[in-house]
Amino acid sequence: MSLSGKTAIVTGSNSGIGLGVARSLAEAGADVVLNSFTDSQADHDLAAALGAEFGVKARYIRADMSKGADCRALVAEAGGCDILVNNAGIQFVAPIEEFPAEKWDAIIAINLTSAFHTTAAALPGMREKGWGRVVNIASAHGLTASPFKSAYVSAKHGIVGMTKTVALETAGQGITANAICPGYVLTPLVEAQIPEQMAAHKLDRETVIREVMLARQPSRQFATVEEVGGTAVFLCSAAAAQITGTTISVDGGWTAL
Repeated sequence: MSLSGKTAIVTGSNSGIGLGVARSLAEAGADVVLNSFTDSQADHDLAAALGAEFGVKARYIRADMSKGADCRALVAEAGGCDILVNNAGIQFVAPIEEFPAEKWDAIIAINLTSAFHTTAAALPGMREKGWGRVVNIASAHGLTASPFKSAYVSAKHGIVGMTKTVALETAGQGITANAICPGYVLTPLVEAQIPEQMAAHKLDRETVIREVMLARQPSRQFATVEEVGGTAVFLCSAAAAQITGTTISVDGGWTAL
C-alpha cells in the first residue's frame, strides 16, 4: 500500500473528508497538496504539521474551486500530480421551486465543474508518466436521491458519470478513475448539526443520530473520515490497478435498500 514517491492533490482538504483523505494518503507515503479558498496561516500550518507527522512533503495551495481558471492553476502550481482527489463541495437544501439560482450555480460549479477542470489539467501529466489515479468523492446521493437537494444530487450524479467517462478515456494507460460514495460521515460540520437536531426533535443525542440523521443508513453508524481515506488509499494501490470506472459505497448499506 506504499505510495512513496507519489504526489496527491486533494481539493477542499483543510477539514472534514478532504483532510481525512489527505492524512491517509500521507500516512501511506504520498506527498500531499492541501487546498481550500481561505489561504489563512492556519491552512499553511496544517500542511506543515501533516508533512512533519508523516515525514512527507506537504503544502497548501489556495484555489477557489468555483472558478475554472483557479482549478487548473492549482494543478499547474502543484507541478502536476500522480493522484487527484476531487473532494471540494458545498450543500444547500430547499424545495426546487424555492431553490435560489445562485445556490444552484455555486453547487454545480464547486461540486461538479471543478472536477472537470482539475481532471483535464492533471491527465496529460499522468499520461506522460503512464500512471495516475483519479478519485472522486461523490456521495450516496450520486446513486440515489433525497428531496430538497436538487443541486447536490445532480452534481453528485454528474460526478459518477464523469468518473465513468474518464475511466474509458484512460483505459489501458495505467490510469484509473473511480468514485467513492460515502453516506453520512462524522465530520466537524455534521457534528455541529447534532445539537440543532436534538433541539428541533426534542430527542437525546443517540436517538437523534440513530432515528433522524441515520434513518436511511441501515448500520445506524456514521462512516469515519479514516474509512473514506483508507478506501482512497486502496484505490491508489497496485491491488486496485484493474478497478476503474466504478463506485465504491461507504454508506452503511444505504444504497443497498
